[in-house]
Parts: sequence; C-alpha cells; structure tokens
Amino acid sequence: MATEPILQVEALHVQFGRQVVLRNISMDIPRGQTLAIIGESGCGKTVLLKTIIGLIQPQQGHVTFDGQVMEKLAPKELARERLRFGFVFQNAALFDSMTVAQNIMFPLRQHRTNSRGQQEQEMLAHLAEVGLPTSVLEKRPAELSGGMRKRVGLARALVMQPEVLLYDEPTTGLDPIVSDVINELMIRTRDRYSVTSIIVTHDMKTARKVADRVVMLYPISRLDADEPQIIFDGSPAEIDVTRDRRVSQFVRGEAGDRLMETRQSQAIEEIS
Repeated sequence: MATEPILQVEALHVQFGRQVVLRNISMDIPRGQTLAIIGESGCGKTVLLKTIIGLIQPQQGHVTFDGQVMEKLAPKELARERLRFGFVFQNAALFDSMTVAQNIMFPLRQHRTNSRGQQEQEMLAHLAEVGLPTSVLEKRPAELSGGMRKRVGLARALVMQPEVLLYDEPTTGLDPIVSDVINELMIRTRDRYSVTSIIVTHDMKTARKVADRVVMLYPISRLDADEPQIIFDGSPAEIDVTRDRRVSQFVRGEAGDRLMETRQSQAIEEIS
C-alpha cells in the first residue's frame, strides 16, 4: 500500500454560531488507506466528512486533496475535484421519483458524454457488483429494503470510478447479516478499485473488519480547552488494548463515566 497522502487535514476548526464542532483536527490519509472515524453522536464525524469534500467551509485550517487546497479552489475547479469522490449517504439519499436504474445512471448523465447504451452497460455492471438483480431496475426506492437502498447508493457512487469513497454510517439501521453484506461490499470495492475509503460509523464490527486505521473523535463540550479532540489514532487491534478509558468504554458499548455524569447533572438540577 502506498504511503503518499491523498488527503491532508490541517488544524481544522469548524463551528456553527457559538458551537464549536471540530477543533484543531489534523491528520494525513495515505492513498489506498481505509480509515474509520468513530465517536459518539454529536462529536463532529459527519461534519468532518462534509468538510473534507468541501460541503462545509472551515473557519480555520484547510483540507488538501492530491496537492490542492480545497477551500482555495474556484467553484468550477471544486466541482471538478468532487467528481473524484464518491459519497455513500447515511440513508442512501436516492431520488424518490426515479427508478433504481435512473438513480444509478444519474451521475453519468450529468457528467459524462458517452452514449445511453454505454451508460446502461456501466449501470448494469455496477448493479451486479453490489449483488442486486436486474429485477430491481424499475423499482422506486420506497419499494426496496434498507439494505438494498444502501447497495443502490454504493452502485451510484461507483459509476464515476472515484478515487476516494466517503461512507456516512453505511450500516446504520440494518440487521447484523445485512450489515455484514455491506462490510463485505466495502472490502471488495476497496480491493477491486484500490480506492481510499473514509467510513464514519458507530459500528465497531465494521471498524474492525473493514478499516486499516481507526480515529476516534470526542465531543468538544466534554474536553478541557487544551485537550485534543482526536483521542485515538491507530489500528483496529490497538484500539482493543488502549488504556484510555473513554475509548475502551465506547468500544465496549459501556455507559461508564457517562452514566455517572448524568447522575451528577440530575443531582445539580435537583439542588438548583
């Protein structure tokens, strides 16, 4: 695996009004790496994903993609660079009024000039790649199960042959078997296309099975002013032996200190 960074996040700071969501986030993501970003709800995982692709502008710091600073690109240049990304949204974000076939071909019709026949061939190839039968082609998203919608979303992301795939909670809301199907598809996609993958997830099974590297963010509201927001950065094997209690409690799914904090908060409210 190459070690050249395809993405560099440097001293990133994002806030909405007075609420700071990301504080001094820095990391290099080597080309071909699969990175899982974990952390409890509200810690800024999805905001980081959207900032990386340029959907959110940081107040400080910057994101460099393949040598270019994303925030400094003109709108047309930024739109062109985004075509090198594939985004698999949490709820698939399919167009309700379109069929499966139309959803998958949508990026091709917007950005490619090849013939309709060629586009249909690409669509069918990626449909098969995510394990869906041609019988779903004329169905609307509402007629599909959650797992099938996720697979259609992945097929749509793949048709543009992206260099970087961004996954936002790819297994949320799915049963364990279907979740593992999605995990296997992510592994197969990585191996077949040698893409760089960034996966935002709460699912530790996904992080352990799919990722080469795991980064854990912590909510700003629960950190001291001088504490880093990234509280873990290492391999899936290393996360299981970390001595940081905040990380180990999250990995094991234990309330731990959070339960004590809740009780203390309730006691303070009762006193006041």
